[in-house]
Amino acid sequence: MSNNRILHTMLRVGNLERSIEFYTKVLGMQLLRTNENTEYEYTLAFLGYGDESQGAVIELTYNWGTSEYDLGSAFGHIAIGADDIYSACDAIKAAGGNVTREPGPVKGGSTHIAFVKDPDGYMIELIQNKQATAGLEG
Repeated sequence: MSNNRILHTMLRVGNLERSIEFYTKVLGMQLLRTNENTEYEYTLAFLGYGDESQGAVIELTYNWGTSEYDLGSAFGHIAIGADDIYSACDAIKAAGGNVTREPGPVKGGSTHIAFVKDPDGYMIELIQNKQATAGLEG
């Protein structure tokens, strides 16, 4: 079991180009690879902050002809660590992203967080990296 690791999280999206633009231009990920399956009518796009062999990535799945999904109530969010969530949220807003919870300390704690909503309504939590929080606590 010691070689096990999380490879990716899959999200179904209604507009692949719009979602790729959000994850690359708003969140700063790289489009790592795509795969189109014409027989079963779907396209996959894998995005992340580095090589898939080094860390988990996001798999966006577009089922041809499906433009929206019922997100349900079970899925919570994807969490991303960032060195400066305050400037990240400013950049996200400037790029047209939707910050739904401004950066600040979590209720009852000292960790600084923010939330962003992607074009399909999935929530992304930004968590301030520990080494950068010393000047923010207070």
